[in-house]
Amino acid sequence: MKRYPFILFATHNEGKVAEVADILRPFPTVFRSLQGVAPHLQAPEETGTTYRENAWIKAKAALPLGYPVLADDSGLEVEALGGAPGVQSAYYAGPEADSRANNRKLLEALKNVPWEKRQARYVAFVLLALPDGRSYEFEGTCRGYILPELRGEQGFGYDPLFYVPLLGKTFAEAGPRLKRRLSHRARALRPLLPLIPDLLIREEDGPEASPPL
Repeated sequence: MKRYPFILFATHNEGKVAEVADILRPFPTVFRSLQGVAPHLQAPEETGTTYRENAWIKAKAALPLGYPVLADDSGLEVEALGGAPGVQSAYYAGPEADSRANNRKLLEALKNVPWEKRQARYVAFVLLALPDGRSYEFEGTCRGYILPELRGEQGFGYDPLFYVPLLGKTFAEAGPRLKRRLSHRARALRPLLPLIPDLLIREEDGPEASPPL
């Protein structure tokens, strides 16, 4: 089986790459971002109606570069809102909205909803697509509740509102290290661990194992 010098993460966000490398700690230097490999390649428009569709849109845009591609999509699903914001989580308050605007809209939507009906879950869909056509797909979830007010200064997105009973605090209060032990993204990524060694070049493989840049 062909081996490669790294796995390409279909994102320009170096912070996201660092988070994945931290979750998959035995392989901290395996992943490269589009920013480092192909900065000219623009992120495709995420027009899918599911996390899986959006992840595949990203993966297919990066696969022509000739490397194994890791792609993901994630969102927050609130039961009282019928699963919204879901795949629109990043743009819940509009295409130019930031996390503060999204959180304000979510709080307004749940203003009169009692605590026992504020259940929610984070969902992450992860796929690893190989140039030879094989692919592996995983999903991870983390359940919690949406608080009526922001709590915590760390994290991003809806983390200041997402209360995790197992932690007794929000993800924004827990901090990144503790969050990554329980997060939806960590649960989706960890099944990749046994697949990675067979994809990477070993010293005895020689330079021909690597595709040209």
